[in-house]
Amino acid sequence: MDPLVIIGKIQKRLKQEIDLVAQVMVEGVDNHDKYKYLVGQANAYGKILQEISNLLEEKEQNEQKGTVIDINSRNTKN
Repeated sequence: MDPLVIIGKIQKRLKQEIDLVAQVMVEGVDNHDKYKYLVGQANAYGKILQEISNLLEEKEQNEQKGTVIDINSRNTKN
């Protein structure tokens, strides 16, 4: 399986977990310790997503192969 597909699935799962944590927090938490735990989970998932994004961005920048075309060096015959 393509590594980028796996990474995409991991990102999707992490986003689902963040949504689940947010839903639990909106519905209400019994005590402050559970609230802090949920906030910590959401922060951890967010940091992992950001790190994956940063790593992918570096890879994309390294893989870019640009082409430079000099439009001033055209041969024109008049």
